[in-house]
Amino acid sequence: MLQNATRLALVFFIGSLCFGCSEPPAEPDLDQQLQSILDSLVQDNVAVRSAALHVDTPLLELYWEGAAGMADPEGGIRMTPRTPVRIASNTKTFIAAAVLRLSEEGMLDIDDSIADHLPEEYVMMLDGDGYDTGAMTIRHLLTHTSGLFDHTGPDQYEEAIVADPMHRWTRAEQLRAAVDWGDPHGAPGEFYTYCDSGYVLLGGIIEQTSGQPMAVAVRELLEYEKLGLDSTWWEALEPRPTGVPDRAHQFLGDLDTFEFDPSFDLYGGGGIASTVGDLAKFYRALFTGGVFADPETAGVMLTGVDGVEPLPDGGPTGYRMGIWVAEIEGFTVHIHTGFFGTLATYVPELDMVVAAATNQNQDNGALGNVALEAIKLVAEVRVPMSS
Repeated sequence: MLQNATRLALVFFIGSLCFGCSEPPAEPDLDQQLQSILDSLVQDNVAVRSAALHVDTPLLELYWEGAAGMADPEGGIRMTPRTPVRIASNTKTFIAAAVLRLSEEGMLDIDDSIADHLPEEYVMMLDGDGYDTGAMTIRHLLTHTSGLFDHTGPDQYEEAIVADPMHRWTRAEQLRAAVDWGDPHGAPGEFYTYCDSGYVLLGGIIEQTSGQPMAVAVRELLEYEKLGLDSTWWEALEPRPTGVPDRAHQFLGDLDTFEFDPSFDLYGGGGIASTVGDLAKFYRALFTGGVFADPETAGVMLTGVDGVEPLPDGGPTGYRMGIWVAEIEGFTVHIHTGFFGTLATYVPELDMVVAAATNQNQDNGALGNVALEAIKLVAEVRVPMSS
């Protein structure tokens, strides 16, 4: 159920880009137009209590962020661009980049068997359910082509979270759920299906290979301090940075999940809390040479697996390693979304980063429309400039 919502978020985004386009306002003041997008989003969608947006495009010398609505509706606290949110599956981009950094440092090869880089407990658990961990590679996990059944897919996972929101899940417990609730989809490399369980394993691989806790390893491998990610941290695994305000309240329908223990989505498939500004910084650095030591590594990250069949309801295709790549409205976009209404995308042709957040999982595509309108506004200005 949780992963289905992440799939739907991207489906809504792609669908709105292709079919939901509206004419941009004629007013040439981009700042006002961007703020108007956010104001309209909150005003026109009862479920969406707040939204934040960051747009960065040096081509237009535009660096803008804004917010609308209430981060804490009951407490009367307004949303700002500096208000952090649980970014959920946007965490996968961080995890994939960290794994590729370990590869750059010679600590693993992404074509290594996962059995060589996981605790024996996990290997035995998976082998006992019919998985061939010797044939399953790190690349398969990164690209969702491992054949793993996903523990977040069945309704019973969300039901268990809602029934006991303060339960402290463990990585082993989530992998046990994947083993107990479903069977392998196929051999490694045979099928594509979006899978949080694979990224939970990648979190374990980072720990086993680096010899450090996952949050520490990712922070050091990606050099948060160098990138200026001063409002980004792994909930429950490291302290909230000094001076960063409380997270926004994020909702599942009418259910406020603010107090839910973060462990239900903590171990690699999700877990990071951040701001739209930090997400934008990370995406710009990732795709413009600021994260990897070798410029060719970014190309590796954007490489998929050939000859893989998508499973029905397996999620939008075009997944690479911690990122989707899509051709939309004439632009290539590198994009990821998150369960609670987060989105980050880099548009190479426009050298543009958009990061957006709402506080509602069930926003009916509103988040995608925010990103779409921002991209359209910049494209409308950029095209005349280049002609």
